[in-house]
Amino acid sequence: MSTVIEQAVEARLVAAAPRMPTIPATLHYDRRDPFAVRMSFPAPATLEGVEVHWTFARELLAQGVEQAVGDGDVRVRPYGYERTVLEFHAPEGTAIVHVRTGDVRRFLHRSTVLVPVGQEHRHVDLDRDLADLMRDAC
Repeated sequence: MSTVIEQAVEARLVAAAPRMPTIPATLHYDRRDPFAVRMSFPAPATLEGVEVHWTFARELLAQGVEQAVGDGDVRVRPYGYERTVLEFHAPEGTAIVHVRTGDVRRFLHRSTVLVPVGQEHRHVDLDRDLADLMRDAC
């Protein structure tokens, strides 16, 4: 069984213009980092022209399809029944994207099949994580 799930999603960037351009994005879940999900945006879709990754709690995404959650750099909330809003706050500005709630739910389902909610601790490798921290500190 694979330890990684990737799912392409269509994101609509909320902009000042009345039309919301569609941008590709990818939701990513790795069993080796069981509490986190990552959302990636390709270089052409970003202001800086480089690929951008946002990492945040899987629980935040799961709760955000039902109710507004988050008070930090990432905030998630439902927008009607069919869309979920993700807000990404950075010093450079804020990006707000809409994604189909069905896509998010499918991704979350696939991630919970891989690692059930409440069982994340069984997939944490503290020795590897500590070695990674020590390597990065040098």
